[in-house]
Amino acid sequence: MIVKDEEEVLEQCLSSVANFVDEVVIVDTGSSDGTKMIAGKYGQVYELAWEDDFAKARNFSFSKATGDFILWLDADDVLPPDEAKKLPALREEIKRTGADTVMCPYRSGGLVYFRERIIRNCPDAKWRGHVHECIPIFGKTLRSDLTVTHLPKRKNYTMRNLHIYEKWAAEEPLSPRDLFYYGRELFDHKLYVQAEAVLKKMLAGDGWYVNKIEACKLIAGCRMADGDASGALGALFESFGYGEPRSAVLCDIGALFKMQKRYREAVYWYEGALSSKDHSAEGDFDYPACRGIIPLLELVVCCYHAGEREKALEYHKKSEAVAPDHPSVIFNKNFFGL
Repeated sequence: MIVKDEEEVLEQCLSSVANFVDEVVIVDTGSSDGTKMIAGKYGQVYELAWEDDFAKARNFSFSKATGDFILWLDADDVLPPDEAKKLPALREEIKRTGADTVMCPYRSGGLVYFRERIIRNCPDAKWRGHVHECIPIFGKTLRSDLTVTHLPKRKNYTMRNLHIYEKWAAEEPLSPRDLFYYGRELFDHKLYVQAEAVLKKMLAGDGWYVNKIEACKLIAGCRMADGDASGALGALFESFGYGEPRSAVLCDIGALFKMQKRYREAVYWYEGALSSKDHSAEGDFDYPACRGIIPLLELVVCCYHAGEREKALEYHKKSEAVAPDHPSVIFNKNFFGL
């Protein structure tokens, strides 16, 4: 782990895995709170001066690991009890298969995607990227259902990551992956013109198709922020050129038609979202709700406004079966007098 000022969540993280690992290595990059004291109760704490380089800090932490395999976490991650219990069996599966990298689901709010979570401790296990860093997958890969959960916590949005990207981009050309995350960072800071320019540069290169699909979604968001619904729709349609339609894209298209009161067209796209596939195994940022409760609720509204009350009622019953306590489901139940 690498940490800085994480006393709010660190104990919960470390206590969730302490009984299932052989050693705990924590690298502190300049905490001024009780982080180091908490970390010291669980393992060895090292200090490293922060140099605006996440990969450098993570590689330093990996250099201190002595085991054959490394499980990495952030301070605001946990392994819920039912997940942590999977580790002994997973350890045996790694031995049996000779795996080098274990890909595991990561759950953050309504988002699920796979990360390289357990890695063989060897020279190939190197982090890359000053920010939004990753380990390029190497050797034999094992896919596991061991799911790490990101803890909700108070988050202070700062310009740190954006400043790292700006400095980095001024020094050397960014890879397609880094351009994608740079564009996303600009988008998160509502710098839409700059975000679209960076993302279009990424699309023009040989980047990963999954990131290109996500880039199209972000460009659509940039254009919607400028009131350009037609341009947003064009960006979403462009994503189809990079891979099978994703549920979140289809929901966004449905929302655009709903906004324009083109309800029958909206129904078409929301129904497509409802029947779309889970692409998280491909590396997507997957939103399960975009294949479930979100299109179901929207279909209730759109079918009703399209004059198809019975179809709207049918979708309401399906939404109630999925999420009976959802406020919108309860509202619709009362609306239909059920």
